[in-house]
Parts: sequence; C-alpha cells; structure tokens
Amino acid sequence: MEFIEVSAKTVDDAITEASIKLGTTSDKIEYEVIEKGSTGFLGIGSRNAVIKARKKFTAEGEVLEFLNNVFRAMDMEVEVLVNVNENNHQIDVELKGDEMGVLIGKRGQTLDSLQYLTSLAINKNSENYYKVKVDTEDYRKRRRETLENLARNIAYKVKKTRRPVDLEPMNPFERRIIHSALQNDRYVTTHSEGDEPYRHVVVTLKR
Repeated sequence: MEFIEVSAKTVDDAITEASIKLGTTSDKIEYEVIEKGSTGFLGIGSRNAVIKARKKFTAEGEVLEFLNNVFRAMDMEVEVLVNVNENNHQIDVELKGDEMGVLIGKRGQTLDSLQYLTSLAINKNSENYYKVKVDTEDYRKRRRETLENLARNIAYKVKKTRRPVDLEPMNPFERRIIHSALQNDRYVTTHSEGDEPYRHVVVTLKR
C-alpha cells in the first residue's frame, strides 16, 4: 500500500487521523514524521505536524485489499477467505459467492489469472516469497481428478493404437498433473512440447 500524507496539530493527532483514513488502528500502521510541528509563540507562527503513513504489511491484509478491489471493479459480491501459513509461506484463498462460474472461466483460466495477479500483488511488497493458491467450489480438486482420468484414458488409447497422442495446451500446473499421473505407467511416457501458452503434453509408448 502507498503512503498517505496527513497533517494535524500534533504528531499524535496526525497518527490518529491516519488510522481513521486507513480504516485501522494506530498499532497497525507505520509512519514517518515529515514535520514535527510547532505551537509557535502565543499561537503565532504555529505549524501543523505532518506524517506519511500506511498500513503495516500483512500477507492476509494485502490479499484481501487486492481481491476486494478487483471484485469491486467487477461489481461482484465475493466473500474472500484467506489462510496464511507462515512456516512454508503458503497462502490459500477461498472465494465464495453466487457467480463463481464467472471467476473460474474456461478450463479455469480466469481463476488462474486471479491467482497469478494475486501472487504478483502480495509478493511486490513482501520480504518473503509467498506461494498463492486461489480456489472456489473445490475447482482445483475437481480439475485434478478430471485430468488424472484423462491421462489414464489417453494412456489406454496410446497402448491400443501404438501411436502418440498430443493433448490440448495446458498451464504448467495442469501439465504436471498429467506427467505425475502417468509417471509410473510401465508402457507409456510423457513429455511437453511447444511454447507457452500453447505448450502441451504428448503421451507416447515407451521404447
């Protein structure tokens, strides 16, 4: 979050004013005193105190602020639930609302974009790198199961026809699911071909 500049009679008053403007309490802001201010002589020549202030960085706060701004711009009511694991710097975000299909998009592309942008927003101001996962209506789990079933069906087809099969373009996460699902298959192997965003998995017979 960018700093805001606040002016008041004293530094303490300026801190209070900044807390109100930032919608938080004084212990959750960081500030820099630009001008301490002066009462002058008998009130003559008095100067206000001036500070620059912003909310202290918290992973949860940054995620909530970013996503709430996004959904406000989209004119959507979305409940954002954030769980931060500081031990492994993992952030899990669960979205809830009436129009989640819009946020998932075709093959999860909109959800992936939200996840990518959230990761950029959180890591821009963070000392540590956080891995971000954004999900809704258990889509990630359902998509994994769909891809694992697809991998098994394609493997069967390759064994039967003895011809390689090119899958549709997928993002790195989905390609890893295909590779992982077939890594222990005795008869087929997988590799990726092409450049993003058209990179895809190819399933072939082992030699």
